[in-house]
Amino acid sequence: MSTLKNTVDLKSLKEKNIIILGPTAAGKTKYAIDLAKKLDGEIISADSMQVYRGMDIGTAKPTIKDREGVPHHLIDIKNPDEEWTVSDFVEDANRLEPEIMARNKTPIIVGGTGLYLWSLVNGFSFPLVSADEKVRAELEKFTTPQLYQKLKEIDSKSCEKIHQNDRKRIIRALEVYELTGNPISQIQKRESRKKRTESQILIGLNLPREILYEKINLRVDNMIEKGLVDEVKGLLEKGYSKNLRSFQALGYKEVITYLKGTWTKEKMIEELKKRTRNFARRQMTWFRRFEGVLWIEANNTSH
Repeated sequence: MSTLKNTVDLKSLKEKNIIILGPTAAGKTKYAIDLAKKLDGEIISADSMQVYRGMDIGTAKPTIKDREGVPHHLIDIKNPDEEWTVSDFVEDANRLEPEIMARNKTPIIVGGTGLYLWSLVNGFSFPLVSADEKVRAELEKFTTPQLYQKLKEIDSKSCEKIHQNDRKRIIRALEVYELTGNPISQIQKRESRKKRTESQILIGLNLPREILYEKINLRVDNMIEKGLVDEVKGLLEKGYSKNLRSFQALGYKEVITYLKGTWTKEKMIEELKKRTRNFARRQMTWFRRFEGVLWIEANNTSH
């Protein structure tokens, strides 16, 4: 990763598609909103969980007050039991960017979901194959090691990218194969993105690890104080299943484990902090793969 800078020249951002990335709790939301106000911009969320209505505290979703004066897109557009995939994000982001520019506004894409941003920036096309509950039900009968072995047999290239314990992605890869007859690694073909590369600028926010971890711990404490447990309870009381993909998100699955009585509240908070720190490390692994990122010291994010 290149040396951290302290500022970004606003003039260099004119007529650009801006992408802001970085680990959780680095301050991306505030930075993006401040930037949007200065550049007359509109924000496109690249967060896989902020699309869900009612999942506000656990996703660190910007509040209605935060969003005042700055249009936000791809937030609160799905119910927790509705499907939302990387291909949906790429399709919508590619549609929204020219629409925003046609209004003489600056599109600012911000989020921490590495796969979404990588797919958008590098132009991977994903199979437009909807989830098939019957196929998934059959796959769910097998253990994760059994599923991974099956994936190895039909698509060894995918196994290079998918961790052997990542049950969700293993099942998705097998599901695509069952429905299309083609390995997912063959369907995900890279496209030319020269035009996007010329028009975009990537800004990464980062912090020294010890400071980032302090902010993560504080964020978790604030989420609990704001009512994360009640948020999860309320969603479950509305009839949403705890087994939904959306409830596997960081924060929600830990609260559900606590509500089941498996953990004490203290244990839940401890686990959530630890898992969020681990998640931030995984995010940075993703982001270090991106080329041409202007990394900003998030403690000093003046423009």
